[in-house]
Amino acid sequence: MYMKADPDEAWEKLRASRANPPGKAGGGARRKTYAAALEQAEQMFRAATVVGPATRPLQVFYGLSQAGRAIAAAAVDLKGEDWRLDGHGIKASGFDKPFADIEIRTDPATSRASFVRLSQLLDSPVWGKDPVRLEDVWDMLPVNLDYPLTDRNRHPALYTNDVSIHGDPHPLLHVPVCDIPDWVIDNGSRETVNAFFAKYPGLAQHHEYVRRIPRPDGPPDFTRYDHGGGELRVSWLMPQGHALVEERREHLYSLTRSHGRSRWFLPAIPPTGREPHLLMAWWSVVYTLSMLARYEPAGWAGLISVDSNHHAVPVERLLKRAIDFLPGLIVATVEEVSG
Repeated sequence: MYMKADPDEAWEKLRASRANPPGKAGGGARRKTYAAALEQAEQMFRAATVVGPATRPLQVFYGLSQAGRAIAAAAVDLKGEDWRLDGHGIKASGFDKPFADIEIRTDPATSRASFVRLSQLLDSPVWGKDPVRLEDVWDMLPVNLDYPLTDRNRHPALYTNDVSIHGDPHPLLHVPVCDIPDWVIDNGSRETVNAFFAKYPGLAQHHEYVRRIPRPDGPPDFTRYDHGGGELRVSWLMPQGHALVEERREHLYSLTRSHGRSRWFLPAIPPTGREPHLLMAWWSVVYTLSMLARYEPAGWAGLISVDSNHHAVPVERLLKRAIDFLPGLIVATVEEVSG
């Protein structure tokens, strides 16, 4: 895993920001909402650390929901009363289906509800009545890389970094794309790699990748990991031709989403052709778990039974990671919208 988390440090930063709130949260009702919502968010997350999985998704989701109100209050792009959020804006159904096949829908783009308004603010898609399966969003969270819900071919979040971006001006951005699943590598064909990359808006724009044989029909030259999966070095043409290091780095950032200090290629939400902001991917999963726990308590109790359900440990782990990683993502999102 290429991520680190320090939730206490993140909450300290958020608490410190309340004395001089960022962006549009500097005064009036927006300042009051920013401070009160962050206080509630922190208390919800703190409460989540001392309860078990039977109720943990409720505290985590409502903590995230209140943090969303603080994000909206600080957002410079939300004018007038647009920062006020009304309702959830997201729905989960199909709790009688297998866990991975639970369906997630959103309100239409005209809604003022939290999920829709924040998605628009963060350039993240909403998909209305077209259902998205829980498994599809689950696999977008980097913390779930080692915990698939089924044995279907996965399209997980793919890690990259800018370490190799250096040197003189160059017409290509060239970086590693990591955590490519075994089913792609085992097949090994150009057709499979290209079809896999086509699911990722950032990767679909690629120019070339390293091949075992240096010719156009040569197979991709994967580097396999001992623990499974692997990586492939991929390149993109820079729009302006020869580009400086910082220009190439900025282009990489435009192709990926951030989670803490890490960059990730995400697959598109199936009905939209667009990848989500990672805060909204987390929101979709945590919301769904909270609704299952709240409205289907018997089903939830069965799901989290480590003695009888193989999903229990992945769900427990996801909720623990939510407590660890979401505070830092909230900090980064506040900075993103208030700058």
